[in-house]
Amino acid sequence: MTANREIHLAARPVGEPRPQDFELVTTAPPEPAEGQVLVRNTWMSVDPYMRERMQETESYLPPFPLGAPMDGAAIGEVVDSRSSDVPAGATVVHFLGWREYAVVDADAATVTDLALAPAEAWLGALGTTGLTAYAALTQVAPMRDGDVVFVSAAAGAVGSIAGQLARKLGASRVIGSAGGPTKTRKLVEDFGYDAAIDYRAGSVAGQLAEAAPDGIDVYLDHVGGDHLAAAIDALRRGGRIAMVGAISSYNATEPVPGPSNLFTLAAKDATLRGMLINSYFHLFPEWIGKAAGWLADGSLHTELTVAEGIERAPAAFLDMMRGGNIGKMLVKL
Repeated sequence: MTANREIHLAARPVGEPRPQDFELVTTAPPEPAEGQVLVRNTWMSVDPYMRERMQETESYLPPFPLGAPMDGAAIGEVVDSRSSDVPAGATVVHFLGWREYAVVDADAATVTDLALAPAEAWLGALGTTGLTAYAALTQVAPMRDGDVVFVSAAAGAVGSIAGQLARKLGASRVIGSAGGPTKTRKLVEDFGYDAAIDYRAGSVAGQLAEAAPDGIDVYLDHVGGDHLAAAIDALRRGGRIAMVGAISSYNATEPVPGPSNLFTLAAKDATLRGMLINSYFHLFPEWIGKAAGWLADGSLHTELTVAEGIERAPAAFLDMMRGGNIGKMLVKL
């Protein structure tokens, strides 16, 4: 190793991020100290929540600093170790992506078993992506046998797993929303959905009423806006909503009004609950135990959209935010 390339946040975006808001920087090779490991990253993740971290406002994670490397989930090979707990040659998941080489504290590096699943799966189905779908449907908006389930952004990273998981958990009908005929076809053919709504083709509320004429019991919200309003109207008594994300508002430059029908939840004795995946990390062993078996026997279908090279990471992020991915968006380094 003679150099390390990493992506810095060069400017805070206003509205939709632009390529010039990012900068590819070449730095000297990093060196681990005692208790640390040097990781050559092989895959990194780009995710919608990263858009919020480009703002200066505090959230559940600190904002990205300007002129410094960004971070996020990554997996790679330990090429130098100063820790007896994590040997050289191990493959580890950690949170210092957006760079080719990372110095990681040993206690922040999770050793993975590549005999169980390939490296990229540990950032998708076996990572926080899969865990989000599992926690949402079992803890946040817990499913009951025979439920009708609705999922927005259903062809994305979490949604493509959630539809199949809802089926495994006993849903009687699973409905997904996505943009365009290619994605809606994938929902039904590959991702376990009974019906697909194309939000670009007309009213979400009208299409949902047609797909679920008797209403829905569970909604996994990744979008907010008209999807959330439609789901509230469609909820049956005792319905449950897991608020996972709100990608429709991430690039907004002004406060986004909430749904005007929130009080309908009271009349329906329904719940809307937000979730932070950090609160459910204790479920990782349980989830991995289930998901690894489903991946092995082929009953859990996953897809990746892959960009090649660290220099493509900003474009991959922008493409993902515009809905250009099916399944998990990853960058192969």
